[in-house]
Amino acid sequence: MTKPYLIIAAGGTGGHMFPAQALAEVMLRRGWRVKLSTDARGARYTGGFPHSTEIEQVSSATFARGGVLAKGLAPFRILGGVSSMTARMARDKPDVVVGFGGYPSIPALGAATLLRIPRMIHEQNGVLGRVNARFAKHVDRVACGTWPTDLPDGVEAVHVGNPVRRAIRDRAGAGYISPGDYPMSILVIGGSQGARILSDVVPPAIASLPLDTLQHLRISHQARDEDAERVATYYAENGVTAEVQPFFNDIPARMSEAQLVISRAGASSVADISVIGRPAILIPYAAATSDHQSANARGLVEAGAAIRIPESKLTVDSLAEQIASVLQNPDAALQMCLASVRASKPDAAQDLAALVETLAGQAPPR
Repeated sequence: MTKPYLIIAAGGTGGHMFPAQALAEVMLRRGWRVKLSTDARGARYTGGFPHSTEIEQVSSATFARGGVLAKGLAPFRILGGVSSMTARMARDKPDVVVGFGGYPSIPALGAATLLRIPRMIHEQNGVLGRVNARFAKHVDRVACGTWPTDLPDGVEAVHVGNPVRRAIRDRAGAGYISPGDYPMSILVIGGSQGARILSDVVPPAIASLPLDTLQHLRISHQARDEDAERVATYYAENGVTAEVQPFFNDIPARMSEAQLVISRAGASSVADISVIGRPAILIPYAAATSDHQSANARGLVEAGAAIRIPESKLTVDSLAEQIASVLQNPDAALQMCLASVRASKPDAAQDLAALVETLAGQAPPR
């Protein structure tokens, strides 16, 4: 018996790739054949995908970056990618195609549209990205990770939440040790873009905390390559115990151990924080398209699980005040933790998988 076949198309950032990975994990366990369609940037994030996931790099391009020549060539690269994918899909006949956004998802979604293959998009953020906005009216289903999500007129969506990787799901609702006079941990994560301001503001904010708090702290700070050395040096010179790395491979473990998470408000980060259930200070990336990170943070803030500091108001003093408000109020920190868990959607990957199987069931026999 031929296995049902799913193509997942995702762009080259962790925000697109981590929920794609989560869906791949579930569909493989359900007996599907799964192929990931991405570009060279996305391929950097495939190390966590199950080994049985087929990886296919496609040709695509964006109009948002590059010089005049690159932008001029973009439509030809996109058309080439769509043409190539159309030929492959006509031969291999996938049952469903799911796009997670980013310009590398254009070829697979474009080909599925031409061939009338059942197709769906999943939008992680509270505002549709450019590619998902373009395809929203040309797919069979729109699934949303953040609710409410701003949608084009006439488009309806299903709120499934943002799928999290199995390593996160396995720690859903992990036990929380409230802040106190014993070792405590703060996790600082900034995402691949806009992390410099966190490297500028977070270390001095932490260093300014009262000594009776500071002496119990250990920091895990994810900083860009170009910032890591100076951040580590600052912590060391100010007597703060800290580990600074460009990327932590064990984020689920570090988040589970943390009393507080300081983070950008990327959709995957917000989902991870809520599923594990940790008090958070969220600092939305001001340059994000349509300010979608502020929309991403809204749910946890309104639930009382997170504190949002707009980038325009982020200072050493303002951040230090909010860090202290969590670490010096253990009962309030515990309530933030519980509120975070209540706001989470730990079964998002399973719910999204159910939509995929529904679409496959609605498809005409091959």
